[in-house]
Amino acid sequence: MNRSGSQRWALLADLYSLEQPDPLRGAPCRTLRFPAEIPGMADVELLKELARLIRCFSLVTTTEAGSGHPTSSLSAADLMTCLLFGGFFKYDSGRPDHPNNDRLIFSKGHASPLFYALWAAAGALTEEELMTMRKFGSRLEGHPTLAFPFTEASTGSLGQGLSIGIGMALSAKFVDKLPYRTYVLLGDSEMAEGSQWEAVQIAAHYELGNLTGILDVNRLGQRGPTMYGHDLMAYEKRISSFGWETFVIDGHSMPEILGAYEKAGSVSDKPTMVLARTVKGKGVSFLEDKDGWHGKALKKEELGRAIEELGQVDTSLRGDIAKPASLAPDAPTPQKAKEISYERDKPVATRFAYGNALARIFPEFPDIVVLDGEVSNSTYSEIFKKAYPERFFEMFIAEQNMVGAALGLSRRGKIPFVSTFAAFFTRAFDQIRMSQYSDGNIKFAGSHAGVSIGEDGASQMGLEDIAMFRTLLGSVVLYPSDAISSEKLVREAAKHRGIVYIRTTRKETPVIYSGDEEFPIGGSKVLRKSEDDRVTVIAAGITLHEALAAYEELAGEGISIGVIDLYSIKPLDSGTLTEAALHTAAVITVEDHFAEGGIGEAVRSSLFESGKPVHSLAVRKMPKSGKPAELLDYEEISKKAIVKKVKEIISAGSAFHPPTSCPR
Repeated sequence: MNRSGSQRWALLADLYSLEQPDPLRGAPCRTLRFPAEIPGMADVELLKELARLIRCFSLVTTTEAGSGHPTSSLSAADLMTCLLFGGFFKYDSGRPDHPNNDRLIFSKGHASPLFYALWAAAGALTEEELMTMRKFGSRLEGHPTLAFPFTEASTGSLGQGLSIGIGMALSAKFVDKLPYRTYVLLGDSEMAEGSQWEAVQIAAHYELGNLTGILDVNRLGQRGPTMYGHDLMAYEKRISSFGWETFVIDGHSMPEILGAYEKAGSVSDKPTMVLARTVKGKGVSFLEDKDGWHGKALKKEELGRAIEELGQVDTSLRGDIAKPASLAPDAPTPQKAKEISYERDKPVATRFAYGNALARIFPEFPDIVVLDGEVSNSTYSEIFKKAYPERFFEMFIAEQNMVGAALGLSRRGKIPFVSTFAAFFTRAFDQIRMSQYSDGNIKFAGSHAGVSIGEDGASQMGLEDIAMFRTLLGSVVLYPSDAISSEKLVREAAKHRGIVYIRTTRKETPVIYSGDEEFPIGGSKVLRKSEDDRVTVIAAGITLHEALAAYEELAGEGISIGVIDLYSIKPLDSGTLTEAALHTAAVITVEDHFAEGGIGEAVRSSLFESGKPVHSLAVRKMPKSGKPAELLDYEEISKKAIVKKVKEIISAGSAFHPPTSCPR
């Protein structure tokens, strides 16, 4: 039997022996509304009453769930109550997709009980659903996810919310040119993360006056005091030195909180940070500023004591959120992109074609924005920058923040292309990993991949990138081998909804395709094939050209091999690979990448049921500086190594004869 929210709360009140007023028993809701001007002292009392309800929600829901973070929610309850219901936050709760809604990100995602309680207090969430928090199938997960429609981005891995907020603020200021503001609730523990300071720097650089951070300095982390405890001046000194406007307040004084938000809203030329001294577990004496309560729900008897300390809670009270102005960004009409033009006899680096493609297809995909980590003259995203400077964001050597900002831009409907050396995405993998939980529509381009970059040495060689991006749920991994395939795959990435990784090469490679070739995601190209093929060689990128050179040398010796361009590493073209494997004695994969998690493992998994052996040529020695050709030979992924491996397979005594047809 389903019970209404008010009936559910009535039962809880009885269960926990709570003394509650009649409104708990199902009286009509009472709505708290504010005028546009700063609320007066009479309204402050109503805000306190609403904050008490929100604290009650946070406590009861975590006890009902048997887990959660009530004390972290209690410390920020006053800050968030004033923001949402004090007339500052503009949001149409009936339209979470409204383009001019203000944005609220809980970077301290473990305070999700507070996040859900706020929307319940706004009347956008029923008390009945509120009680499902953390239960299987509920929209109200342990940390905020997109299952709950008021979540801007999935959070929980600390130190990322401010970067996401920067992306949203960049979108508002420079792309959409809308007046909405972005607010980010931060925890003091996460300020130890380097990504936070990357974000603090870039927000000041771009003068994001539409971004407000709210730092909940409650002193206690998971296992004890934070680095600076309640020393707010330590935070103020650091943050203000980066160019932020700061406001130091008592985070439980409603007038001070309201005053800080009013002042922050009047700053237009720099980001603002509200530094609030709070008490973890505020409102419950046996929780306040007590260590050992982080991430612990109260037992039923403890909850009863806690609610009694909060005082009379009117569960019929609701807060009203101010509505945004009815504004929307311009919607440019997509236009046809120019045709691709490359000379067949002139080698071109795929990284150059990547940058050229971005500029070429932008009219067709006007939501594209490009971010680069201060290597745009190497990734060649500078070509886009020169053509469309207003859509290019220099993010400097701060890859974690760059990826987080890209997610923020993605969540506001943009198509971010993010480029740096393939090796440097590894330091931002947590941000990349988290973007999959936020339905990130981000395109990553990693240049300077593999040992073929040459003299720069191992620190610059992306050798883990394919494995890293393959692990992401639903991701696409593309590896073009020439300028044409690179251009076409950049366009495919722009068309595709989701995370796409494009691996580009430093060295110039021959143009082997014509401009009318298509490269659908999940496909491959059979470049060499005959009925006499003894072995199938599968490669991509730089090693494809080594495979083609090996084909020519072996053909001169009367040995025929098949060659496949596996430009789509994920998803794989399993049908084509299986057909080729069944017609030859063995498969050889060749890749400028570590063996673990690369092309070889992907192909071996795909061909497992075929029973055909898969031999993997990959980077297996510690790389070093040298000429590209020297390094390809050293790692045994060159033409010479392919020829050697083919002959080894043949000399092993294979009497394989291709079947006339594939078995079912």
